[in-house]
Amino acid sequence: MSLQDPAANPAERPVRAVVVDDQAMIRAGFSALLSAQDGIEVVGQAADGEEAVRVVSRERPDVVLMDVRMPVLDGLEATRRIVAAGLDPAPRVLVLTTFDVDDYVFSALQAGASGFLLKDATPEALVDAVRAVAAGDSLLSPVITRRLIEHFVSTRQRAAHAPAAVADLTPREREVLVCIARGLSNSEIAAELFIAEQTTKTHVSRILTKLGLRDRVQAVVLGYEIGLVSPGA
Repeated sequence: MSLQDPAANPAERPVRAVVVDDQAMIRAGFSALLSAQDGIEVVGQAADGEEAVRVVSRERPDVVLMDVRMPVLDGLEATRRIVAAGLDPAPRVLVLTTFDVDDYVFSALQAGASGFLLKDATPEALVDAVRAVAAGDSLLSPVITRRLIEHFVSTRQRAAHAPAAVADLTPREREVLVCIARGLSNSEIAAELFIAEQTTKTHVSRILTKLGLRDRVQAVVLGYEIGLVSPGA
């Protein structure tokens, strides 16, 4: 069944994905689901983290669906190695977990994961997640991700000073950064600030560039660290 995105432009290059899981049935199921979608191409699979690093290096995917607990090399270390490899463009890692609170996932955030999704998510949610991560457009499983980030930043010492680049943000960009840190999607930010969604996307892109951030996950963490928002707020 194709969960086609009606807004997708068929002329655009498809999102290239690699599926990593030590269970063959899960790998096959996720791969079949994604391959059936317009605009998504599964270019590789891996049964453990070590193989994942090799496949990602060879295939240069846009998105890596990464299981956490695997033999040989777990998803945490594999994520760290993939991010540290400095591939250009950098693949975005979507961590798949069977638990809504998992210490491995806190560490995956530090390792550079771009999003999180429960394995029991609906097929629609998985497809949307891959597209969202590829676009750098939104945090995934918002409630879970919010809890993870709040836990993560609450265990770290709050930054004494905001990075100098924060001062270069315009007032509107600062408002958008606060919304990002609260876990809002682009459409939610647009509605809250009464601006067009495309304008929101432009602001988000400029914020990430100015602050030297890889993705929205890093922007959320920064927002907590410099006190733009507080855990539980």
